[in-house]
Amino acid sequence: MTLDSKSATAYRSGAEERPFGENSLIICDNLVKIYKVADLEVVALQGLDLVVAAGEFVAIVGASGSGKSTLLNILGGLDTPSAGRVTVAGYDLLRLSNKYRTTYRRSAIGFVWQQTARNLLPYLTARENVETPMLLGVITADDRHRRSAELLELVGLSDRLDHRPEQLSGGEQQRVAIATALANRPRILFADEPTGELDTATSSEIFHVLRAVNEQEGVTVVVVTHDPQVAEHVNRTVAIRDGRTSSEVLRRTEIDDQGDHTIVSEEFAVLDRAGRLQLPTDYVEALDLEQRVRLTLDDDHINVWPSGSNGDSVEGGSP
Repeated sequence: MTLDSKSATAYRSGAEERPFGENSLIICDNLVKIYKVADLEVVALQGLDLVVAAGEFVAIVGASGSGKSTLLNILGGLDTPSAGRVTVAGYDLLRLSNKYRTTYRRSAIGFVWQQTARNLLPYLTARENVETPMLLGVITADDRHRRSAELLELVGLSDRLDHRPEQLSGGEQQRVAIATALANRPRILFADEPTGELDTATSSEIFHVLRAVNEQEGVTVVVVTHDPQVAEHVNRTVAIRDGRTSSEVLRRTEIDDQGDHTIVSEEFAVLDRAGRLQLPTDYVEALDLEQRVRLTLDDDHINVWPSGSNGDSVEGGSP
C-alpha cells in the first residue's frame, strides 16, 4: 500500500515560532480526557488535535465510544480536559472561572441538542422560546421581537411564531431550537446529533437550515454525529477514532469545461503533531496489517508494507 505524501493532512504550523492553530476559532492541542470509573481509568481523548477556522461548517463523526461526545462537552464548556489546551473564540476553557464559563456559554456559543425537550420550553410559543435567552441581556422588547422574527424567518418558520412545541413537528421544533441557539448572536453553533430523531428527508432540511445559518449569519457551525452520510452536507468532516482525529473528508466545488458545477469530496488521513497517523480500517484489514509495519521512503511518498514483506517486488499495491 502506498500513501502519497499529499494525501496526509496535518494542521500544524510551518515554523516553530508560530503557535499551533494560530488565528483559528477553535483550537484543541494534544487534548486528553481521563474518566475514573470505580478503580478504573478510562481514556476518552488521547492527545487529540483539531482546529476549526471562523466561518467553517464542520461535522465531527465517530462511532459510539470514539470520544466525540466527550469532545463536544469540553467545547461546550460542560466538561474540562485532563490535559492539553483548548481555546474557543478566545476563551481558554481549561482556565475559565465559573463566572466566565457562564458568560462563555451565554454569549460565545449556541447549542442544539438531539432531544427537542432539552431545547425548548413546552409552555412557550416559538417566538417566546427564541426571546428567552435575550432576557438575560440588555435588549429592549422591540429588539427582542425583531430579532426573534428575523431568526424564525431564517429557519423557515415565519408562519409558526405563535405555535407551541406540541403544535410543531419534530423538524419544526429543531428549527426553533436552532433559532433559539442563535438568539444572542454566538460566534459558534454546536449541534449534538440534531437529526438523530428525524427521518432522512427532514434531516436533509435541517442541514439546509444549518447551511443558511452558516452563510447568512456568519456563524461557525460544528455538528457532532454518528452518521457518516453527513459528509454530503458540510464542507469538512472530521472522523474521530479511539480518542484521536483519524481522517478528514473535504468538499469543494469545481467547474468543468462546460461550466457546470461539480461537488468533489476527497478523504485524507490526518497526521497529528506527534507524527502519528491512523490508517483506515479497511486498508489495515485488506493487507492484514498487525503490530509492526515496514516503511520505505521515496522522494514524494511513503510506502507502508506488512512486516513480512520487503516491499521490493510491489509497486503501489499489496504484496
